[in-house]
Amino acid sequence: MARISAQLVKQLRDLTGARIGDCQQALTENQGNLEAAITWLGQNDLIRAQALQRNEATQGIVESYIHHNKSIGALIEVNCQTDFVARSATFQELAKNLAMQIAAIPLESVEALLEQTYIRDSQVTVKVLLDRYSAVVGEAIQVKRFSRFELG
Repeated sequence: MARISAQLVKQLRDLTGARIGDCQQALTENQGNLEAAITWLGQNDLIRAQALQRNEATQGIVESYIHHNKSIGALIEVNCQTDFVARSATFQELAKNLAMQIAAIPLESVEALLEQTYIRDSQVTVKVLLDRYSAVVGEAIQVKRFSRFELG
């Protein structure tokens, strides 16, 4: 078995945002192969995220986004399991980006939002984005509700 250096673990963490223990395990499982470890993390993060989504998410934040011309705005409630995660910059950035998504594309329901292609990465849906964030923070992350406002 190849010895996994701390530098390689850090490199994988920087590339994926995964937890250190998960990076160590991914590299160990893949004999230090960085590309294979990234694939392994992606597969296992989605499995972990799906399991996490069964947990109750009662903490979170309400985030807003107002378009620069002040003609469109959105409010969104994004929930997680702990106040610690809700206060994190990562979670708050996610909520802000989701509010921007709602302002950009008129939607009728949370389910419709989850099926949408994410405006900042056309390779993923909003659901996949939430699953990725869930896997990184180790908690369920859910959109509870939102409102979109537009002049006219």
